[in-house]
Amino acid sequence: MLDIRLIRENPELVKERLRRRGGEVWRSIDDVLSIDAERRAAETDKQRMQAERTRLSREIGQGRKEGRDTADAEAHVRGIGEEIDVLDQRTRGLDERQEELLLGIPNMPHEGCPEGADAEANPEVRRWGQVPEFAFPAKDHVTIAKELGLVDFEAGVRVTGSAFVVYRGAGAKLERALISFLLDLHTEQHGYTEVLPPFLVNADALIGTGQLPKFADQLYHCAEDNLYLAPTAEVPVTNLHREEIVDAATLPIKYAAYTPCFRREAGAAGVGTRGLIRMHQFDKVELVKICAPEDSMAELELLTADAEKVLQLLGLHYRVIELCTGDIGFGSARTYDIEVWAPGQGTYLEVSSCSNFGDYQARRMKLRYKDAETKKNVHCHTLNGSGTALARLYVALLETYQQADGSVVIPEVLRPYFGREAIVKA
Repeated sequence: MLDIRLIRENPELVKERLRRRGGEVWRSIDDVLSIDAERRAAETDKQRMQAERTRLSREIGQGRKEGRDTADAEAHVRGIGEEIDVLDQRTRGLDERQEELLLGIPNMPHEGCPEGADAEANPEVRRWGQVPEFAFPAKDHVTIAKELGLVDFEAGVRVTGSAFVVYRGAGAKLERALISFLLDLHTEQHGYTEVLPPFLVNADALIGTGQLPKFADQLYHCAEDNLYLAPTAEVPVTNLHREEIVDAATLPIKYAAYTPCFRREAGAAGVGTRGLIRMHQFDKVELVKICAPEDSMAELELLTADAEKVLQLLGLHYRVIELCTGDIGFGSARTYDIEVWAPGQGTYLEVSSCSNFGDYQARRMKLRYKDAETKKNVHCHTLNGSGTALARLYVALLETYQQADGSVVIPEVLRPYFGREAIVKA
């Protein structure tokens, strides 16, 4: 969440940065300030009454020692106590309302974030590789997967419902090979520590990373236990240090984690959603960083490069775009999206979104470190990015490496994990 002190001290700056997102969310800042002033005034009144009660209590004690009648003074103290109780209830209510407002306000875009109203304004940063060309009519991944028996789309619907699939045989092995390749790359070459977190998370974890309360309708909720299926490993992994003061010497902390991801919203049926492109359940290897504020922008560039390396090693053409102020995510201050080319779709598909959240998530999680010079506790900066999402990576791989005879060549870097050079028709 945003820093309440910054809102108090420079509300116009906060409003201006939020205006860049579009919409009317910046108007919430006046509501926050109004409640904050009321809450602080109530707190001041309470402290004044507490001091008065303490003073009178001392006088009553002295009066009893001297044998004086203190009944009226005692009644007055009881009355002050009742007023303090009323103020306590009022300040708690105001605290809750202020927190509710703050949790609903998105992060401020970084000053370097490009200006724009929507995705059409997102500038392209760079491209890598060439769009593949075929001497035969290229198929899409759905056709390839069905012909090779890799994915059973009908079984997924039969077992669970739409936007769920079953991987079979070489298809399941390819998914497993990709997961292992990604984890080994990021842990052995990029310096991340592998973690395997729970796939169920509590509400506090989702509040910490910003999915709640804003995106409750996109989450799978297990009401009986009040737990949620993780929408991304960002949630359990970033929350590993919730409410901690981490050792500054350990920063940056870098984690890589595989989890399945569960999301209710999978897009409307039709072009761009067919097959594996939009799923309610998909696999992902997530990268999470926790660092000092002065290092976070440099760490974002490194994080993005780590995710790009996946596509480079697999020989997949991609581009990097930067999200503009009107398209950036709710909690992010700055974001790069990596989009891989899918020949069968004739378009780019997002496979990674690398974001710097500044101290926005850390404030929600109370995640801090102790500054070595000032000895003060400072909120960390958090970052995350997919390294990468598997379903669309799978799509791009099948469509890029398809052959005229219907087989799919396995990229050389993946062969030690898959055990074969190609997938051929049985």
